[in-house]
Amino acid sequence: MAITKDKKREIVAKLNDAFKEASSIAFVGFTKLTVADSSKMRKDLSQAGVRFFVAKKTLIKKALTDQGYAGDIPELPGEVAVAWTTDDVTAPTRSVYEYGKKLKGALSLLGGVFDKAFINAPEANAIATIPPVPVLRGMFVNVINSPIQGLVIALDKIAEKRGA
Repeated sequence: MAITKDKKREIVAKLNDAFKEASSIAFVGFTKLTVADSSKMRKDLSQAGVRFFVAKKTLIKKALTDQGYAGDIPELPGEVAVAWTTDDVTAPTRSVYEYGKKLKGALSLLGGVFDKAFINAPEANAIATIPPVPVLRGMFVNVINSPIQGLVIALDKIAEKRGA
């Protein structure tokens, strides 16, 4: 079914607004995605602060061109959607990557926009494996705590030797 020019302008305007506010964007390829899976995925993504929108590739490319990101737009084969967030920059790629594993090939990362530049699918998959910020903070605290903990254990052993 053909989309009217007014509807196309409306979609491009919506995408432009989304891309202006987005901290990062993931391009999502999907095939054989059931309505039930799609609805659950949208709900879960929304709870994670990730927005998801399906549009024609030409309209997505038009909106991306309007933003002036660095590099070339990655190839977008098949049916395409965009996922973005204004908060955690790794959330869109991470969320789609996790859902792609659950749905066994129904979703895939085709690339995205990270730090105002286009990235390809392998780069998007690499970003998707970065843990969330709270987990990274916990890992950092653990790294800082490790030498201190070792010192405390050593001092405790010395105190035990002297007391015995």
